[in-house]
Amino acid sequence: MADPKKKKLADLQNADAPVRARMPKGDEFIGIVEKRLGGSRMYVRGTDGNEIMARVPGRAKKFLWIREGDIVLLQPWELDKDKADLIYKYKPNEIKALDKKGIMASFESIEEF
Repeated sequence: MADPKKKKLADLQNADAPVRARMPKGDEFIGIVEKRLGGSRMYVRGTDGNEIMARVPGRAKKFLWIREGDIVLLQPWELDKDKADLIYKYKPNEIKALDKKGIMASFESIEEF
């Protein structure tokens, strides 16, 4: 009898399996973490090229480990559009799926400083 853990690992590594990437809904947008500021705050560059202050909400602090260069999904604040809550961090296979859909092309047009 085959080890179920090995079978599960083989299923996870299957490159042919379709990947569902969470898409932005409403006013949500995708960004790249530019600079960590300490605590749960960071600067994120959005797809439009603007840099905004983002934070990890308290309910997700223990579960979202963020580094510079991570691709994340953001929800802007209602009253202050220059700030946002980080609601999701994309995994590498989800980033490839977003790239296939053409969503990541907007980041290539942004000039690096």
